[in-house]
Amino acid sequence: MSAKSFDEVVEDFEFLEAWEDRYRYVIELGKAMPALEDAKRSRSTKVDGCASQVWLVPEVEGTGPSARIRFEGDSDAMIVRGLIALLTLLYNDRTGAEILAIDAPDAFGRLGLDQHLSAQRSNGLRAMIARIRDIASASQAA
Repeated sequence: MSAKSFDEVVEDFEFLEAWEDRYRYVIELGKAMPALEDAKRSRSTKVDGCASQVWLVPEVEGTGPSARIRFEGDSDAMIVRGLIALLTLLYNDRTGAEILAIDAPDAFGRLGLDQHLSAQRSNGLRAMIARIRDIASASQAA
């Protein structure tokens, strides 16, 4: 299963009425992601604030404001891998300014996930978004 865009995932969610089906969909998105190489699982790529193990690795192409950023990531929890897949759909191949302009809570609200994630998962999602925004800010300054 691969989604072409975050908006397509939103459309797919509209057809899935049961939350079990939506969770299964998110998990399938995570399963479809390539595994993160062990060499990229380091202290510097680990996201603090998540209950599970989470790594986010940026790849910045170019320099300054026009630099485009891609992310790859992984987690030991299947639902979190799915959340990482959603984040990559939302943020990949954008400039730092574009990333900073995205209202992630609103985007995830369109999926209804904001109301259906546990407090721990919500905190972890916020930590991943904060890490992505920090990377975007740093790329703007470079």
